[in-house]
Amino acid sequence: MNKKILLIIVLILFIPCIVNALDFPNTNSKMVEIYDLNDNKLIYEKKSNKQTSVASLTKIVTSITAIENIKDLDKKVTITNDMMKTVSWEASKAGLKTGDVVTYRDLLYASMLPSGADATNSMAIASTGSIDKFVSKMNALAKKLKLKNTHFVNVTGLDIKGHYSSADDMRIILEYALNNETFKKIYTTRNYTLSNGLKVKSTVSKYVNEVNTSKILGAKTGFTDAAGYCLSSLSNINSHEFIIIVLNAKVENGKHYNLVDTVNLINFLNKNFKNEYLVKKNDLIKTLPVKLSKIDKYEIRATKDVIKYLPSDYNKDDFKIKYTGLKELSFKNKKGKEIGTIKYYYENKLIDKEKVILNKDIKVSFKKLLKKYFYIPLILIVIILFLITRKKKRKNIKKR
Repeated sequence: MNKKILLIIVLILFIPCIVNALDFPNTNSKMVEIYDLNDNKLIYEKKSNKQTSVASLTKIVTSITAIENIKDLDKKVTITNDMMKTVSWEASKAGLKTGDVVTYRDLLYASMLPSGADATNSMAIASTGSIDKFVSKMNALAKKLKLKNTHFVNVTGLDIKGHYSSADDMRIILEYALNNETFKKIYTTRNYTLSNGLKVKSTVSKYVNEVNTSKILGAKTGFTDAAGYCLSSLSNINSHEFIIIVLNAKVENGKHYNLVDTVNLINFLNKNFKNEYLVKKNDLIKTLPVKLSKIDKYEIRATKDVIKYLPSDYNKDDFKIKYTGLKELSFKNKKGKEIGTIKYYYENKLIDKEKVILNKDIKVSFKKLLKKYFYIPLILIVIILFLITRKKKRKNIKKR
């Protein structure tokens, strides 16, 4: 009997934890990472540090490396036969041909949007003289970013021993690249026409009939046998920008789960994460007693909204308000003077603060003064009477 009661108690204590937990949807993708760029916070991860092939997500690194090392992106490049010979037959192509004259900027778009290995290899060779030299720059960038699970051997992402990364490292690289305006513009473009007239479009456009990709602002797809189907994406969800990396997904029943997983995660975030008003302007924060004045108390109220982006199941007890300052007021305190500070904490981290300024005149109450210090007038009267009596006595003594 005692064991049964104990079991019931344990279940009662445990069930709320299950109910309140915000469970992310299951994914077909084996490695996943979701990162909030606004708060610089990891939201969710699944085997995100595991080394794996990342296919054409490699071209993210290729592109930001090119942008940082090519001085003039509008410089003309002639596509040579030697450049085209380096492109594997199994790699995706943008449609460039020997003799085409394009700019480095064109090659960036042709590398990122249709994932053209012909553009990627041509850009690497034209800018450094060889693919190996360009790869060295890519690895230098990985070292600069202190990536622990990344090493590159080629510029396109084709499977080869020693070429690998991880969901977390790819997120770090993409986050870094998005700080570059040129890269971000390319990453968030769906269609582009090269200076030679060749039209290219993002590979994500292939899936518009399969899933709703409208909430994906920018993306880079990838596929190899070893990497499976991959996708890096940027989305704006309730005013916050998110990077979502999914790796090693499958195609099942005609569905590409790199896209399906990403869209499901975006919809989940949209439903369950938003700006929460932890404090609203004019909310009562603290009441201070007021002495010897016409008012008995002074209400300290928030002068602004305190907002934080949180999941729907956030723990309200994790939000704390701390007031430091005067513990009581009186008519001696003047309007417009600072009387304290309010600090707002979430999970013991300071998220906002404000000064407390006295916003009204506190007038003296003579009634309260008399009531509190009634003995003072009596003492004064006694002293005055004593002095008068003493003076009379002195006069009488002189007359004698």
